[in-house]
Amino acid sequence: MFRLTPTVRTLLIINVVIFVLQNIAPVFTGYLSLWPFGHPYFEPYQFFTYMFAHGSLSHIFFNMFAFASFAPILEQYWGDKKFLFFYIATGIGAALIYAVVNYFFFPGQGAPMLGASGALYGILMAFGLFFPEMELALLFIPIPIKAKYFVFIVGGLTYFLDRSGTVAHLAHFGGALVGYIIVQYWKSQNRGRY
Repeated sequence: MFRLTPTVRTLLIINVVIFVLQNIAPVFTGYLSLWPFGHPYFEPYQFFTYMFAHGSLSHIFFNMFAFASFAPILEQYWGDKKFLFFYIATGIGAALIYAVVNYFFFPGQGAPMLGASGALYGILMAFGLFFPEMELALLFIPIPIKAKYFVFIVGGLTYFLDRSGTVAHLAHFGGALVGYIIVQYWKSQNRGRY
Protein backbone atom coordinates (compact mmCIF):
# COMPACT_ATOMS: atom_id res chain seq x y z
CA MET A 1 0.00 0.00 0.00
CA PHE A 2 2.11 2.92 1.27
CA ARG A 3 5.89 2.84 1.36
CA LEU A 4 6.45 5.08 4.32
CA THR A 5 9.78 6.83 4.70
CA PRO A 6 11.28 7.35 8.18
CA THR A 7 10.32 11.00 8.71
CA VAL A 8 6.84 10.51 7.28
CA ARG A 9 6.33 7.49 9.56
CA THR A 10 7.49 9.49 12.60
CA LEU A 11 5.18 12.40 11.79
CA LEU A 12 2.25 10.04 11.31
CA ILE A 13 2.92 8.41 14.69
CA ILE A 14 3.18 11.81 16.41
CA ASN A 15 -0.14 12.91 14.92
CA VAL A 16 -1.89 9.70 15.96
CA VAL A 17 -0.44 9.75 19.50
CA ILE A 18 -1.51 13.37 19.96
CA PHE A 19 -4.98 12.57 18.63
CA VAL A 20 -5.30 9.73 21.14
CA LEU A 21 -4.16 12.07 23.94
CA GLN A 22 -6.73 14.65 22.81
CA ASN A 23 -9.44 12.04 23.15
CA ILE A 24 -8.22 10.84 26.55
CA ALA A 25 -7.81 14.38 27.91
CA PRO A 26 -9.66 16.92 25.70
CA VAL A 27 -8.01 19.81 27.54
CA PHE A 28 -4.91 19.17 25.39
CA THR A 29 -6.80 20.38 22.33
CA GLY A 30 -7.16 23.86 23.78
CA TYR A 31 -3.46 24.09 24.55
CA LEU A 32 -2.31 22.77 21.17
CA SER A 33 -4.73 24.68 18.90
CA LEU A 34 -3.79 28.05 17.42
CA TRP A 35 -5.93 30.74 19.04
CA PRO A 36 -6.32 34.18 17.42
CA PHE A 37 -3.93 37.01 18.27
CA GLY A 38 -5.23 38.88 21.29
CA HIS A 39 -7.23 35.95 22.62
CA PRO A 40 -6.40 35.10 26.25
CA TYR A 41 -5.47 31.54 25.23
CA PHE A 42 -3.09 32.58 22.43
CA GLU A 43 0.52 31.46 22.88
CA PRO A 44 3.33 31.73 20.29
CA TYR A 45 4.19 28.02 20.55
CA GLN A 46 0.78 27.27 19.00
CA PHE A 47 2.12 28.20 15.54
CA PHE A 48 3.93 24.87 15.80
CA THR A 49 1.66 22.67 17.92
CA TYR A 50 -1.61 23.29 16.05
CA MET A 51 -0.46 21.18 13.10
CA PHE A 52 -0.25 18.02 15.21
CA ALA A 53 -3.75 18.21 16.69
CA HIS A 54 -6.99 17.26 14.90
CA GLY A 55 -10.66 17.88 15.52
CA SER A 56 -12.17 14.51 14.62
CA LEU A 57 -11.42 11.02 13.37
CA SER A 58 -12.32 11.96 9.79
CA HIS A 59 -10.10 15.07 10.06
CA ILE A 60 -6.99 13.14 11.03
CA PHE A 61 -7.80 10.23 8.70
CA PHE A 62 -8.04 12.30 5.52
CA ASN A 63 -5.05 14.48 6.43
CA MET A 64 -2.82 11.52 7.23
CA PHE A 65 -4.07 9.49 4.24
CA ALA A 66 -3.09 12.30 1.86
CA PHE A 67 0.16 12.87 3.75
CA ALA A 68 1.11 9.17 3.52
CA SER A 69 0.22 9.19 -0.18
CA PHE A 70 2.39 12.12 -1.31
CA ALA A 71 4.99 12.94 1.34
CA PRO A 72 7.18 9.79 1.04
CA ILE A 73 8.07 10.62 -2.56
CA LEU A 74 9.22 14.11 -1.52
CA GLU A 75 11.21 12.74 1.41
CA GLN A 76 12.96 10.28 -0.89
CA TYR A 77 13.68 13.08 -3.36
CA TRP A 78 14.90 15.69 -0.87
CA GLY A 79 16.18 13.63 2.03
CA ASP A 80 14.85 13.63 5.57
CA LYS A 81 16.25 16.94 6.86
CA LYS A 82 15.13 19.01 3.90
CA PHE A 83 11.73 17.34 3.92
CA LEU A 84 11.22 17.96 7.64
CA PHE A 85 12.24 21.60 7.24
CA PHE A 86 9.74 22.00 4.40
CA TYR A 87 6.92 20.36 6.36
CA ILE A 88 7.46 22.49 9.47
CA ALA A 89 8.03 25.70 7.46
CA THR A 90 4.84 25.31 5.43
CA GLY A 91 2.85 24.45 8.56
CA ILE A 92 4.13 27.48 10.47
CA GLY A 93 3.82 29.68 7.38
CA ALA A 94 0.20 28.62 6.90
CA ALA A 95 -0.54 29.48 10.54
CA LEU A 96 1.15 32.89 10.32
CA ILE A 97 -0.78 33.84 7.18
CA TYR A 98 -4.04 32.64 8.73
CA ALA A 99 -3.43 34.50 12.00
CA VAL A 100 -2.23 37.77 10.47
CA VAL A 101 -5.02 38.01 7.89
CA ASN A 102 -7.65 37.22 10.52
CA TYR A 103 -6.16 39.75 12.93
CA PHE A 104 -6.26 42.61 10.42
CA PHE A 105 -9.37 41.79 8.40
CA PHE A 106 -11.58 39.81 10.81
CA PRO A 107 -10.62 41.01 14.29
CA GLY A 108 -12.33 39.21 17.13
CA GLN A 109 -13.96 36.62 14.86
CA GLY A 110 -11.40 33.84 14.72
CA ALA A 111 -11.91 30.42 16.24
CA PRO A 112 -9.00 28.21 17.26
CA MET A 113 -7.40 26.40 14.33
CA LEU A 114 -5.90 22.91 14.33
CA GLY A 115 -4.80 20.23 11.88
CA ALA A 116 -2.01 19.35 9.48
CA SER A 117 -3.79 20.76 6.42
CA GLY A 118 -1.58 23.84 6.05
CA ALA A 119 1.57 21.72 5.85
CA LEU A 120 -0.27 19.16 3.73
CA TYR A 121 -1.16 21.80 1.13
CA GLY A 122 2.51 22.77 1.05
CA ILE A 123 3.32 19.10 0.36
CA LEU A 124 0.71 18.95 -2.42
CA MET A 125 2.05 22.14 -4.00
CA ALA A 126 5.63 20.83 -3.95
CA PHE A 127 4.52 17.50 -5.36
CA GLY A 128 2.73 19.26 -8.22
CA LEU A 129 5.78 21.45 -8.93
CA PHE A 130 8.40 18.69 -8.82
CA PHE A 131 6.38 15.93 -10.44
CA PRO A 132 3.89 17.81 -12.66
CA GLU A 133 3.54 15.09 -15.29
CA MET A 134 3.16 12.17 -12.88
CA GLU A 135 -0.24 10.60 -13.42
CA LEU A 136 -2.25 9.83 -10.32
CA ALA A 137 -5.02 7.27 -10.10
CA LEU A 138 -7.46 8.46 -7.48
CA LEU A 139 -10.43 6.73 -5.91
CA PHE A 140 -12.89 9.54 -6.62
CA ILE A 141 -11.73 10.33 -10.19
CA PRO A 142 -12.13 7.43 -12.66
CA ILE A 143 -9.32 8.54 -15.03
CA PRO A 144 -5.66 9.26 -14.22
CA ILE A 145 -4.89 12.93 -13.66
CA LYS A 146 -1.55 14.73 -13.80
CA ALA A 147 -0.16 15.99 -10.52
CA LYS A 148 -0.02 19.60 -11.76
CA TYR A 149 -3.84 19.60 -12.08
CA PHE A 150 -4.48 17.57 -8.96
CA VAL A 151 -3.32 20.39 -6.65
CA PHE A 152 -5.96 22.75 -8.03
CA ILE A 153 -8.70 20.11 -8.03
CA VAL A 154 -8.10 19.24 -4.37
CA GLY A 155 -7.99 22.91 -3.40
CA GLY A 156 -11.21 23.55 -5.25
CA LEU A 157 -12.95 20.50 -3.82
CA THR A 158 -12.20 21.37 -0.22
CA TYR A 159 -13.36 24.93 -0.79
CA PHE A 160 -16.59 24.20 -2.67
CA LEU A 161 -17.59 21.10 -0.69
CA ASP A 162 -17.21 22.76 2.70
CA ARG A 163 -20.72 23.47 3.97
CA SER A 164 -19.73 23.75 7.62
CA GLY A 165 -17.73 26.95 7.37
CA THR A 166 -15.22 25.48 9.84
CA VAL A 167 -12.45 24.68 7.34
CA ALA A 168 -9.49 27.08 7.51
CA HIS A 169 -9.22 27.68 3.76
CA LEU A 170 -6.86 30.57 4.37
CA ALA A 171 -4.43 28.18 6.07
CA HIS A 172 -4.66 25.82 3.07
CA PHE A 173 -3.84 28.70 0.76
CA GLY A 174 -1.08 29.86 3.11
CA GLY A 175 0.57 26.42 3.19
CA ALA A 176 0.42 26.16 -0.60
CA LEU A 177 1.80 29.69 -1.01
CA VAL A 178 4.69 29.14 1.42
CA GLY A 179 5.40 25.80 -0.27
CA TYR A 180 5.47 27.50 -3.66
CA ILE A 181 7.87 30.20 -2.43
CA ILE A 182 10.24 27.68 -0.83
CA VAL A 183 10.27 25.46 -3.93
CA GLN A 184 10.95 28.42 -6.22
CA TYR A 185 13.79 29.55 -3.95
CA TRP A 186 15.33 26.06 -3.88
CA LYS A 187 15.04 25.79 -7.65
CA SER A 188 16.78 29.16 -8.09
CA GLN A 189 19.60 27.99 -5.80
CA ASN A 190 20.01 24.62 -7.53
CA ARG A 191 19.33 25.22 -11.21
CA GLY A 192 21.44 22.23 -12.27
CA ARG A 193 19.76 19.74 -9.92
CA TYR A 194 16.10 20.56 -10.47
